[in-house]
Amino acid sequence: MGRGGWKGRGGWQQAEIPSADDAGAWFGGRLPEGWFTGDPEVTVDREEIVIVGELPPLTGEYADDAARAAAEDGRISRFREETRDERIEIARQAEHRYQRKVAWGASLGGTRHLFTTHSAPVMTRLRQPERLVLDTLVDAGVARSRSEALAWAVRLVGQHADTWLAELREAMTKVDDLRSQGPDLS
Repeated sequence: MGRGGWKGRGGWQQAEIPSADDAGAWFGGRLPEGWFTGDPEVTVDREEIVIVGELPPLTGEYADDAARAAAEDGRISRFREETRDERIEIARQAEHRYQRKVAWGASLGGTRHLFTTHSAPVMTRLRQPERLVLDTLVDAGVARSRSEALAWAVRLVGQHADTWLAELREAMTKVDDLRSQGPDLS
């Protein structure tokens, strides 16, 4: 059973969607040979699957880091254009299979670009102290809106809490496994 069945406080409150546990394997088998140097990084959440692959290394010599970064950027841009039609078809198939949007990206050396990503609206209720934090970020020019300030804060927490979030995800998986082994109460 996926995470969609339980609606308890603080739990997973989502409609049933197909499991995407096999998405990495599916994309690994579906993608054309030679696109990436290895298996792509496949990240899945409730709304989107993001596929990012490493492109073959550049072979030229570059005067400095800025020139190398420009060449990496150009190579990623070429990959994006040359693979557009195939990526659209693969995404169409995956969206049907997994009922999620598909986004693409590529990395090369120190350069990483995501091509098409999905921004999902998220509603939240905030009390005045939390709103004041967002308003301070807006007033200081860190963000243009409360929505952008909240996204910035979430990214910041994600960057600084990776270990804790990974442990939390692992614990949630264990709870899901135990729940699926329990009695069916429906």
